[in-house]
Amino acid sequence: MSPYAPPETVQRVATPANPKDARLKVLIISGQNSYEHDWTGVNNRLRTQLKDTGRFDVRVTEDFDDGTLAMLKKYDVVVLNYSSRWNYGDKDQHIWSEGAFKALYTYVAEGGGLVAYHSSFTWGRDIPEYRRLIGAVMVPGVSRRSPPDAFSIEIVDREHPITEGLRRYHWNFMEDKYTNMVFDPAATVRVLATAIDDPADYDPERAGPKYDPKAYAPEQLKKMDGMGKPNPQIWVQDYGKGRVFSITLGHGPDTIQYDGFKTLFARGTEWAATGKVTIKPYDKAAGFAVAK
Repeated sequence: MSPYAPPETVQRVATPANPKDARLKVLIISGQNSYEHDWTGVNNRLRTQLKDTGRFDVRVTEDFDDGTLAMLKKYDVVVLNYSSRWNYGDKDQHIWSEGAFKALYTYVAEGGGLVAYHSSFTWGRDIPEYRRLIGAVMVPGVSRRSPPDAFSIEIVDREHPITEGLRRYHWNFMEDKYTNMVFDPAATVRVLATAIDDPADYDPERAGPKYDPKAYAPEQLKKMDGMGKPNPQIWVQDYGKGRVFSITLGHGPDTIQYDGFKTLFARGTEWAATGKVTIKPYDKAAGFAVAK
């Protein structure tokens, strides 16, 4: 492990909304994450951005170890910003109680909304029902975090309420591109956005020292599933009567300030809560006519 600590962030603190506004109620479940994630800063910025739409009132809990169904039922949608390990290689992990997992599954199955966010996919690979809930997970030795810190995603389904009216491509900066994720066979997902895992990005001069040149040599890249192909980055799926919006983007408080992410996250959260989308896209996320 390299000596590293998440950066301290200075940003607006979201204040509670007036109850008379009758906004959708959001609960962010957090409190544990891997060492390179500034999860407290992310929680605050997500809360502020959602509140700024005028559609949501947001709360954060950093202790879901013994969460209950009664607790979750107070909210229209739950956002998971959680990872069970400080380092991906750690054998020990901090996971919730059996009752808390059951409460989450029941909440969604009975019609609650869920947003699976970024590092939510980096754990739970050994928990079958959790994999089914969020659709896919990162599996060590199989899945990858591709080298680019700046890449575009393509909206491949522009007819879903979340993506309708958005431009086809959206750029992301200082972001993680998760590739070759393992999808649960029981989850019927509808992919909304993908990104190409480009073999050229693994060239040593482009990838940098974190990527072993021998492990990612051209002959090795040819053997890797998902290489050179579109990899799902955003998708939706049903879980019982509930709706789940899964978004792999969202590494840090700096990466989520761009119009594309802000639009997709806000609209995805609204859709998970209600099944409909009323939030208009931010300027640089809106669709436009392409000259022929």
